[in-house]
Amino acid sequence: MREALSALASAFTILFLFWTITALGRKLLAGAEMTLAQAVSVLGAGAVGALAYTFSDTFWFSAVEGEVYASSSLFTAVVFWAILKWDEYADEEGSDRWLILIAYLMGLSIGVHLLNLLTIPANVLVYYLRRYEFTWKGACLAFLASVVILALILYGMIPGIPTLAGWFELLFVNQLGFSFNTGMYVYLVLLVAALVWAIAETYTEKSTLRMYISFILALSLSGALFIKESALLGIVLIALTIAFFVWKRGRISARFLNTAIVMVAVIAMGYSSYAALVIRSNADTPMDQNSPDNVFSLKYYLNREQYGDCPLFYGQTYNAPVELEVQGNMCIPVEKQGHAQYAPAPKENPGDKDRYMITGYKTNYKYNSQFMMLFPRMYSGQPNHINGYKEWGNVKGRKVKYDYCGQQKTDYVPTFSENLRYFFSYQIDWMYWRYFLWNFAGRQNDIQGYGDVLKGNWISGISFLDNARLGDQSLLPEKLRSNKGHNVYFFLPLLLGILGIVYQLMKKKAGAENFTLTFLLFFLTGLAIVVYLNQTPYQPRERDYAYAGSFYAFCIWIGLGVMAIAEWVGEYVKKSRAAQVAVACAATVVCLGVPALMAQQNWDDHDRSGRYSCRDFGANYLRSCDRNGIIFSNGDNDTFPLWYNQEVEGEGTDLRVCNLSYLQTDWYISQMKRPYYDAPAAPISWEYKDFVSGQNDVVWVDNRLGSAATVKSVFDFVRSDDPRTKRNGDNFIPTDQIYIPVVKDAVMHRSIFAGRYTEDEIADRIDIKVGRRLTKSEMMVLEMLSTAEWTRPIYFAATVGPDYYQGLEPYMENTGLAYQVTPHRTDDYERTGQPRVNTEKMYDNMMHKFAYGQINRPGTYIDENLMRMCRTHRMMFMQLAEALYHEGKTDKAVEVLDYAEEMLPEANIPYDYTSASMGLLYNLCGEKEKAERMLASVAKTCSEYLTFGLSLDRTMRSSIQKTLDHQSAVLGFVLQNAERQGFQQLVTDYYPAYAAYANR
Repeated sequence: MREALSALASAFTILFLFWTITALGRKLLAGAEMTLAQAVSVLGAGAVGALAYTFSDTFWFSAVEGEVYASSSLFTAVVFWAILKWDEYADEEGSDRWLILIAYLMGLSIGVHLLNLLTIPANVLVYYLRRYEFTWKGACLAFLASVVILALILYGMIPGIPTLAGWFELLFVNQLGFSFNTGMYVYLVLLVAALVWAIAETYTEKSTLRMYISFILALSLSGALFIKESALLGIVLIALTIAFFVWKRGRISARFLNTAIVMVAVIAMGYSSYAALVIRSNADTPMDQNSPDNVFSLKYYLNREQYGDCPLFYGQTYNAPVELEVQGNMCIPVEKQGHAQYAPAPKENPGDKDRYMITGYKTNYKYNSQFMMLFPRMYSGQPNHINGYKEWGNVKGRKVKYDYCGQQKTDYVPTFSENLRYFFSYQIDWMYWRYFLWNFAGRQNDIQGYGDVLKGNWISGISFLDNARLGDQSLLPEKLRSNKGHNVYFFLPLLLGILGIVYQLMKKKAGAENFTLTFLLFFLTGLAIVVYLNQTPYQPRERDYAYAGSFYAFCIWIGLGVMAIAEWVGEYVKKSRAAQVAVACAATVVCLGVPALMAQQNWDDHDRSGRYSCRDFGANYLRSCDRNGIIFSNGDNDTFPLWYNQEVEGEGTDLRVCNLSYLQTDWYISQMKRPYYDAPAAPISWEYKDFVSGQNDVVWVDNRLGSAATVKSVFDFVRSDDPRTKRNGDNFIPTDQIYIPVVKDAVMHRSIFAGRYTEDEIADRIDIKVGRRLTKSEMMVLEMLSTAEWTRPIYFAATVGPDYYQGLEPYMENTGLAYQVTPHRTDDYERTGQPRVNTEKMYDNMMHKFAYGQINRPGTYIDENLMRMCRTHRMMFMQLAEALYHEGKTDKAVEVLDYAEEMLPEANIPYDYTSASMGLLYNLCGEKEKAERMLASVAKTCSEYLTFGLSLDRTMRSSIQKTLDHQSAVLGFVLQNAERQGFQQLVTDYYPAYAAYANR
């Protein structure tokens, strides 16, 4: 349904883009009656530009995904079209209704995505050009006014409304003793009353004083003046607003004030769509992210506080040391304390009064001033980000000596020029222009790129240009040459767009105005976003969707390119009407070839028809678990498909899907303590006061006990209120040796383990690996394992990393796409590095219960993320087959390998290292022909990579050195085993490539 909504929103986006292009085209022809030829060229421009955007890579991707960007694009398209409609009817009575519509749409769009707000400067410029005679001073003031309006909405109203509601809530609940939400309701009533009063006063114009007072009161209560949630700044801005009204008294029209306050009101009305989140959250739905059930949690949700902040105009470099201050004989980091964070206080008794408590403060460290700079682009201290900064910025740095708690230290601070080099080479070039050229020049493949010559580059299809940048593309490995994301447009969309720009600029005043509007939209939804996002290296996914609005604007120029060709060619043909019409038609038909080419190139990698892998793979996780189980997940791809299956398909509703990332938060733990669907509550005995935000987020180990203790006793110690269980007032873990005891007799009679183990095979206890600390998430995992007492099966999703296992690997058992935690310890993990395989369950699950989303259908598009999941399934098939072989079940092992080939064919999922191991296993099972074919295919791919690598110059080769070394290692593995198994022809065919690379 969400995908259908995206498709519908995208379709209407294209319609409004068509109308926008034709409107701008007509403005360029203003001053004379439009001829038939001009009408044809205008319609042709609309069609070509709109279809170019239809089939552009980024927009098409959003159109078939269940994400917010399709709806966001629709809002952008409608708002930009609406301001052009206002421009058309600006001198007519009632034209202000278009401005009010725009404001309402912007309010609604806040509930979808904030991108639409960036159309405000373009809208204000349209208003300025329509109402005033153009001057550069006036244009600059108009732009400045648009920035102020944007700030009042983005930094004022959006955080301001929940902030003011929160202040009222604290007053009425904590100070006056009312129940929860009373203050919020009082505030909302006052806001509505003030807006109604201001609208009435500015409409009737009975009293100028009341009109001014009501307007300022309504504007203040809307939160627009409380920028960045600052009460002091809000008071200052209110005072300045009052001063402005006194200064301009009698010269501010009632119509202007009425229109302005109505626009504020409808923005607030549209913004109120967020009330759905609060209503939904209070309904205690099964999945309620961030649980925004009160005004404070809603504010934190809106401010995206869980993602942290990044500096924009002034801030630290990546290696900036924190400022320290001496307290006693210790150096303490200096922190800048921000606003308090509130949550409902736990109640000792049901009759206790409602009250909010402070759970912490939003704080930021103060950094050494020598490491601060203007416009900081390289600010993140994460090790992988630092490596990326140094690589993209070619950082050498300047030497800085500084005092660090009495120690004299030396470090190298990146220079401002290196900072800008990173900005232009990575943030501008790699993270914007590359995406831009994906859409209007061509794309190398759909594999996420990090700067090397093999992955995710833009490409044109013109060999001598592409080969000079990326190496000889004809030598690419076959699996890259045949990648469905390889799309080339030969620069044709780009060239047509440039023609449109030139055409606009040649149209004197009308063209300059036209160009300025389009350019503002292009710039603010593109390069301005680059500056605002301040992206770090190694993003987890490609971010081109963030710039869809910019590509939308460029497609306006592509459309106007049709008019340029029609007009310029028309100047060289007969002046007859028929000839001019013929030229316009010919220009349209020829230019329609551009979106046709884009459609042809992009079709195969945007076609999702008949592919149900997300649904089926999510169900496979659930089908790996026994009834009433708990499965721990971590990333998006192993969590959201599971929730979808439970919510929509009704699959596995007796299971609890528990996301380990969310398990660090109080709202999610509270949800886990409630039953949902057909699943009982998670076995968590902790009370809300024990895991409320700010309590036990991280608990450090102080091995005072010196001996082992049970998880239950350790956690009782941590949760105790006894002062003797504290260290400097903080909770701590008194031992680094904790375990979960196992009552063997009870386990033997549990239905989930009945008949599976003898008493001797069951461990006496489960020892837990404890480091220097335990996070709240880690403690919750151990809490569930301990409290469940083996009454419920507990699993880790197979795609959860070992860092989350806490040393439980020897007790895990693979059942498909999940590892079950059992009371049986095996040494298999020490030998294989993988949890042991429950061959009976895993065979039944993978061969009979799992579904594979029709990914074996010829031509099915398998993108990079799906490819990763397909290879996870292939790896699980391999582990199952290997376990069956070691159990002496050779026939079953071959059956599993054959089924893996059927469900995960090489044509759709190219062979990799796992396939080499599968080939060797085929040979051990006596299937020599299948083994040789599979090994030869793996060797062929490896040799193609090495051949391509050797064709590159040193700089290009260094960018893919790790890839080449990996392919060399895999080829060496295949050749070594092929020689042992007697596949001499394979060695003869592929050893030369291996030797050439080894001897380079």
